[in-house]
This record gives sequence, C-alpha cells and structure tokens, in this order.
Amino acid sequence: MIRVLSTLFMLLLAGMAVAAPGDVRRFPAQGTASAQLRIHGTTDIEVFAVVIADYQRLHPGTEVVYEDIITQDLYARYLQDRQGPASPDLLISSGMDLQTKLVNDGHALPHRSAQTEALPGWAQWRHEAFGISYEPVAMVYNTRMLPPSRVPHTRRQLLDLLRAEGAPLRGKVGTYDIERSSVGYLLATQDAQRGSIAGALLAALGDNGVVREERTGVLLDKVSSGELALVYNVLGSYAQARIDAGAPLGIIEPEDYTLVVLRTALIPRTSPHPGEARRFLDYLLSPRGQQVLSREARLMPIVHTDGRYADPARNLRPIQLGPGLLVYLDALKRRQFLDAWRSSVEAAGH
Repeated sequence: MIRVLSTLFMLLLAGMAVAAPGDVRRFPAQGTASAQLRIHGTTDIEVFAVVIADYQRLHPGTEVVYEDIITQDLYARYLQDRQGPASPDLLISSGMDLQTKLVNDGHALPHRSAQTEALPGWAQWRHEAFGISYEPVAMVYNTRMLPPSRVPHTRRQLLDLLRAEGAPLRGKVGTYDIERSSVGYLLATQDAQRGSIAGALLAALGDNGVVREERTGVLLDKVSSGELALVYNVLGSYAQARIDAGAPLGIIEPEDYTLVVLRTALIPRTSPHPGEARRFLDYLLSPRGQQVLSREARLMPIVHTDGRYADPARNLRPIQLGPGLLVYLDALKRRQFLDAWRSSVEAAGH
C-alpha cells in the first residue's frame, strides 16, 4: 500500500518524468583546484552567486557548480538522477515539504556541528534538514496603481478589496499556480489550515480572474510593469531586491499572520563530496555566511550579525520543519486538495 501511494504521489508531481535541467553556472576555483561542490538550488543564480563568491574567498581551491532548478523539479530530478555523474552534494530549497519528505524517506545524511547545534528547534529537523534563511510570505503591490488608502494589510482587507464595487482588481491580481508551483502548494495548504477565510479568499481571487504563475519572478515582473496591481502569497525578499533597484513596488506582511518559509538545506545520502557539503553548510550558518546572505543576497538570515538567532515577531508564523509537512503530500490528500482548489478558482471565474 505504501509503495502504491508513493507511486501515485510521484505521478502527481507534474513534470517529474521530464524534469528539465535548470540554469547552470560553474564557479572555477580561485586557486589550485582541490575540491568540488555541486549545489542544486531553487534560489536564483544571480542571488546566490555572491554567497558562492564569498565562500571561495575562504576556500579558493573549491570549484562550485550551481544549478538553479524550480522546487518541484529539484525534488524529482534528485530521485531520478541521484546515482548519476551529476549527482548534487547539497540541495537548497524553499520547498520545505519536499525537503522534509526526502529526509523522512532516508535520502539525507545527518550533520552535527557547532553551527547546526545552535540552531533553534524550528529551524532544523533530525539533524538532516537545516534552515539557512527565512522568508516572510507577502503581498506585493504596484505603488502607482494602488493608492495607500486601498492597500490591504490583512487578508480580510484583501477580501474586501476583491469584492469592492467596480472590481478594481479584476484581471489585475496574481498568485502562484499551485498545480505547478510546489511552494505555492505548500502556502495554500498552510493557509487552509490557519485561515478561516481561506476558502472565501480563494473564491474571490477566482471571481477576479486571478493570474496564476509558476515562479515568483514572473509574478513580480507583471506587478512591476503594471500588468498586475497586486500579487498574493509570494516570497518577499525578491520583491525587496527589485524595490532597491527602483521598481514601483510595496511589500505587505499581512497583520493577521505572515507565513514564514525556511530556505532549507540538506546533504543527500548520495553526495559525491559530503565533506565539502558539510563545510559549505557550516559556512552558510556561520555569522559571516549569514551576513552575506542578508546584506548581499537580501535573504533574511536565521542568525543576526551579533550571533543571536532569529526570534520571529508576533505576527510571523514560521512553517515548522517536520512530519506535519507530509500530510498534504499524501497522494490522495494532494489530489483532493488540488481538485478543490482548481474547482474554486476556475468555477468562480465564470
């Protein structure tokens, strides 16, 4: 029975059989090459390149190959190719549920060090999955299209705006397509568990012809250009980088509750270079690595510059690493949730 459910789950992960290679960048050793590290990650190469460059200042003999892969494909490709010549040494993903499943199914190596032992309990699981940064999930809006008086600060206010006379957001609101986006699916299931108005909000998004996309960057492109006025449930750090570059965007962390996704690292059991993977993971969790993640990559660090670990504010709700994330990965439950989501969005839109 377990084998059947696992097979069904794999089939339900759209695109698994044809999981495409991602964008690959090779960072040659800065000195005499003596080590190699291959990372599969869901963070954009442009964002993570500064982290790799700083690591190579400390370890100039290490060549790093980084492959940028969407969350769903990262999980699927690892299971397909883990014995191949390009098997990764480290998996870094915002898909906490899929990372948890890899750990639960025995695909991760344990790692203990001063850095991992100091992590708060909500930021690691079984000494095999480790949060390296945390990511508040936000609403992002175009400041030229939404005046301050209309900007929603809670889900209830967003619902009221979606239902407002004249339908000011019709065709102008977006979110993740949870059938294609694993992070979107994770966030939708978390909303369903936490938010009493999740169903009404989903129906209102459908009524307004919500635009659904797979990747954060595409949604932010559309809201930056004015094609969309607002996007719901997206990773906030990417938006901040665009604001810093001059985009007319505003970020709202909902006051009712703001979900927090952990960008999670694990060392696969098939890692060809587990020692180098451990060294890089410890660097990421060190004060220096966390400072680079924060200042250069614009990702919210687990560790503050003074060495203290993050203590999420009252309205922030970190999604807990652990077996609770496996519930909605059950094949039957996943199919039922997706069917209900699709029915609500598509039926409401007609």
